[in-house]
Amino acid sequence: MNSFEISLDPFRAMVLMNAPIELLGEGFRWLEGPVWFADHDCLYVSDIPNDRVLRWTQDGGVSVFRRPSGFANGHARDREGRLIGCSHQNRCITRLELDGTLTVLASHYRGKRLNSPNDIVCKSDGSIWFSDPPYGINTDYEGGKQASELPPSLYRLDGVTGALSVVADDFNGPNGLAFSPDERLLYVAETGRQFDPAASQYIRRFNVSADGRLSGGDRFYKVHPGFADGFRLDEDGNIWSSAGDGVHCISPQGELLGKILTGCVVSNVAFGGRNRSRLFICASQQLLAIYTNVRGCIRP
Repeated sequence: MNSFEISLDPFRAMVLMNAPIELLGEGFRWLEGPVWFADHDCLYVSDIPNDRVLRWTQDGGVSVFRRPSGFANGHARDREGRLIGCSHQNRCITRLELDGTLTVLASHYRGKRLNSPNDIVCKSDGSIWFSDPPYGINTDYEGGKQASELPPSLYRLDGVTGALSVVADDFNGPNGLAFSPDERLLYVAETGRQFDPAASQYIRRFNVSADGRLSGGDRFYKVHPGFADGFRLDEDGNIWSSAGDGVHCISPQGELLGKILTGCVVSNVAFGGRNRSRLFICASQQLLAIYTNVRGCIRP
């Protein structure tokens, strides 16, 4: 049987007691950056230390999609159906074109190299938002030791002009990020534990203006055990976040609704599959999935 932890009654209706946690693959080093492509009926996911992007399908299982990948981490899909990715080693944001060529979208800010773009989301206005902590260049394990040239920041890449701007720079280590279904809120994980361990467990919440500026940024929720790495929202605005013991489901009011316990650290999740109701879970060295009774959000 599945191991659920019910904190508040609404969570009982959000999970399916007869739907098992399924093992889709194992033997990886560290999985991250899951993104679902419904028209291809597949999941793309990074195995960062192995410098590759994997592809999973129901019939074909796990296969290598791209290697080397520049030690790819986070992924998103843009409005034209192209794969947007973060490269640790090459310190840039890329777009995989429909013809298979790779385009570098951003690698520098004001003449200095980005650190190691970590996680990324696309907004309905065509803009691309990403976090840029130094984690990927701190060690040789996830990209190779390199000198940092910029402070950890959160960036917005304009979809029309290509201009890159800093939208928040008061992070020790910005990590996972996701918009609310109406795109009026932006949630961002703070994992700068080497700088400030007391602040590393928080998800922060920003207000997003029509012209792309952020305000607020207060601490919204403290993840325990572990910390929030990556997360996704369902269509009701609940946050499904990675944590040290599995996946935590958090209401828009900042209440812990319940947990899916995996017995290991989870790095990131993504909704996909039939009706966007299957939750794919990057659980350390394993790729897991579970059907839920909610649907991942599709923004305007």
